[in-house]
Amino acid sequence: MALISLQEVNLAFSGPLIFDCLNLQLEPGERIALLGRNGAGKTTLMKVMTGQQEVDSGNVIVQKGIQVAHLPQEVPVDITGSVFDIVLSGLGPRAELLSQHHHLTQRLQTQQTPELLRQLDALQDKLNHTDSWDVNNQVQEVIAKMKLDPDSDFAQLSGGQKRRALLARALVLKPEVLLLDEPTNHLDIDSMLWLEGFLLNYSGTVFFVTHDRMFMTRLATRIIELDRGKIYSWPCDYQTFLERKQAALDIDEARWGHFDKKLAEEEVWIRKGVKARRCRNEGRVKALERLREEKKTQRKAIGQVRMQAQKVDPSGHRVVKISQLGFGYGEKCLVRDFTTQIMRGDKIGVIGPNGSGKTTLLRLLLGKLTPQKGKVTLGTNLQIAYYDQLREQLDEEATVAENVNGESDTIVINGKPKHIIGYLQDFLFTPDRARTPIKMLSGGERNRLFLARLFSQPSNVLVMDEPTNDLDIETLELLEELLLEYPGTLLLVSHDRAFLNNVVTSTMVLEGEGLINEYAGGYDDWLSQRKTVAPAPVKAKSVKEKIRPKKPVVARKLTSGEQRELDNLALEIEKMEAEQKQLYALLADFKFYEKDPAEIASTKARSEFLSNELAEAYARWEYLEELSE
Repeated sequence: MALISLQEVNLAFSGPLIFDCLNLQLEPGERIALLGRNGAGKTTLMKVMTGQQEVDSGNVIVQKGIQVAHLPQEVPVDITGSVFDIVLSGLGPRAELLSQHHHLTQRLQTQQTPELLRQLDALQDKLNHTDSWDVNNQVQEVIAKMKLDPDSDFAQLSGGQKRRALLARALVLKPEVLLLDEPTNHLDIDSMLWLEGFLLNYSGTVFFVTHDRMFMTRLATRIIELDRGKIYSWPCDYQTFLERKQAALDIDEARWGHFDKKLAEEEVWIRKGVKARRCRNEGRVKALERLREEKKTQRKAIGQVRMQAQKVDPSGHRVVKISQLGFGYGEKCLVRDFTTQIMRGDKIGVIGPNGSGKTTLLRLLLGKLTPQKGKVTLGTNLQIAYYDQLREQLDEEATVAENVNGESDTIVINGKPKHIIGYLQDFLFTPDRARTPIKMLSGGERNRLFLARLFSQPSNVLVMDEPTNDLDIETLELLEELLLEYPGTLLLVSHDRAFLNNVVTSTMVLEGEGLINEYAGGYDDWLSQRKTVAPAPVKAKSVKEKIRPKKPVVARKLTSGEQRELDNLALEIEKMEAEQKQLYALLADFKFYEKDPAEIASTKARSEFLSNELAEAYARWEYLEELSE
């Protein structure tokens, strides 16, 4: 028997139906991943299951006596108390005695009176006659796994810590049904791995929404998709789902194409001359009317986000040079003796536990925070766009359009003016939504807004701090493609393992006590390499090898001629790289080798000559930059 059953459910707020005769059943022991575009109604579906949202029609049946726990996507504003109390509240009636015992024990640490000791003995006697001691250990264990202080005030926690506390509250009861809305948001990789293990061994039913493809691939026994008000069930893994989904989309597109063609033919027929109208078939006329009605209600797939990075002059060859960097807060060391160089075109991932200093490292690298030890030297011609983890750059009261472009209706993208509404439609904001204050937006919409704002700025250095939270998978994959093609330098903080694997070329890992090591490749590459790396601190190497070693130079002011040379090198290098790219494409074409041998030899010689010239230009540029420090 299904634990939760939705039968012919309809729901609409305004516009098209959110749920259109929706049917769904949750069976015991399933681990179901729910997919859907931002705004498709995934969070609303969970609220319907928990009774927080009524439906317009249809039935929502929950098996009598089962317990359902829900982790919401957004943190409720009315929750107060300590972390221990919040997590304990997930246990329902059994929570009161344990809460009293916890707070009484705290008081006895500072004052021991006969009355308090008597109350403690009485409480312990009650607890000894129940399974509450086991429950208490269960509460303490899940709090520890979420890396939280049980005595911390919930209201004073960061957004990420609050979500971890709510996740602990949902997990502690071990209910028959767990509804988890983006459970991996703000979790570090260690916490994700623990959660994966916990849910893999969980005996109940897990119904979860996630953008984390690796998390979903490892957990889901069934994938369902909410698309245009309907539920589609795919009893397969994620990769098979993608293949079957594409096939279904192809069939759907062909079907609608056939429908549109038939409708057009019927419209032509009914508009023929008087003779045709007089003898027209009334059944055919009624069929046409039905086609017209079907066309009105036709709901095609939501469009895709269209993102593009703005073109800009390249930065200097060396973006950042870090020497013996050190930083900490109080006695906590976040960065210790870190030395590296970040070169133009590097795509660097930054990973580490929550609180290890990833955002602090970014601020140090960008020159926004003064190091306590060592030196950070920024390269030349840097245009930095920063994707802030906390989204502090957004004005809650302003509209979507105002947050992107102020009061102006026109935005310039790659030198071409475009109306701000049209630009925002590329990020799936309707004209009405573009004029909505952002305090009304969902988490996914906020992230799309921030991407729209970010890519409206010309940049050659892109810094992104947790950009993947709340994005639907299709938008996430489009962002991956854009970052892979991005010609500048990328610094990316993320806990999304698949995203790191697909985007970055090297990874900086904060491995505790201020130690930062660098590894080639993404998350999986780090896992394989760290098994063979000695745990002792090592001096980090440059992400890219220097073109050639140079003798130490003494910094001084450049002469006017040297300054002109440095200013012109960027243009010279850009021209040589463009020509070299053309030559590489030519040499990669097998038809080219059918040409005259002399032309082939000349092209190869020119390519080799350019490689040498570029090496010299890079070395000279780096020398002049270092000299000017």
